[in-house]
Amino acid sequence: MAAEKTLSDLFEDTLKDIYYAERKILKALPKMKRAAQSEALKAAFEKHRGETQGHVERLQQVFELMGKVARGKTCEAIEGIISEGEDVIDAFKDTVALDAGLISAAQAVEHYEIARYGTLKRWATELGLDEAATLLDATLQEELQTDTDLTQLAETSVNSAAVA
Repeated sequence: MAAEKTLSDLFEDTLKDIYYAERKILKALPKMKRAAQSEALKAAFEKHRGETQGHVERLQQVFELMGKVARGKTCEAIEGIISEGEDVIDAFKDTVALDAGLISAAQAVEHYEIARYGTLKRWATELGLDEAATLLDATLQEELQTDTDLTQLAETSVNSAAVA
């Protein structure tokens, strides 16, 4: 009979998932920056790359608080989302719609991260891991702000440029 799994096990498993995802995103952002045509979008990707490095470091702190070694497990969801982003780059390279597609791909990543960090923060609170919850919330707030910033960039310039 299989051992009973608890919220603590689920928390650790999901933490490994997002740790893998963040490290994968860290590798994808420079490619997205190079593909972007708008200087504002390039700057947004560069800013988020720096934040993502901080997210990885915060996750390492959460693992440490739990007395665990930081290690990831393959996150099929982020693999698929990043693959779709690469498809956008290939399919829309050198077109007016590329930056709109890149923002869409980036927001798919953000929405995945927002879902994961919101869940992890709640579970950390349930498990009495208050310091971990604070670290996870800091990342959640940055992810929410990045999503807002990308929406604003899309609405103020990128989408209208893609119509031309």
